[in-house]
Amino acid sequence: MKLVYEANQLGEAHIIKHLLERAGLQATILGEYLQGGVGEIAASGLLKVMVSETDYNEAKNIIQAWDEAEWDENAWQNET
Repeated sequence: MKLVYEANQLGEAHIIKHLLERAGLQATILGEYLQGGVGEIAASGLLKVMVSETDYNEAKNIIQAWDEAEWDENAWQNET
């Protein structure tokens, strides 16, 4: 497995994992349960999204496209 993304928050790690899985890639989050042990101390570098080495380049491209996308915060609402 190879590190493809380092998240600051658990929700962010799950978003990336889900994004990759929707593209057919298998992803794993390492450090998911370590944040509970840290408590309120600010910690970084704990949450790592991992993919296989063969999927690494495709995963990086997917994450880059997601990161560069322009988001419309009202897009989820139905227009009438």
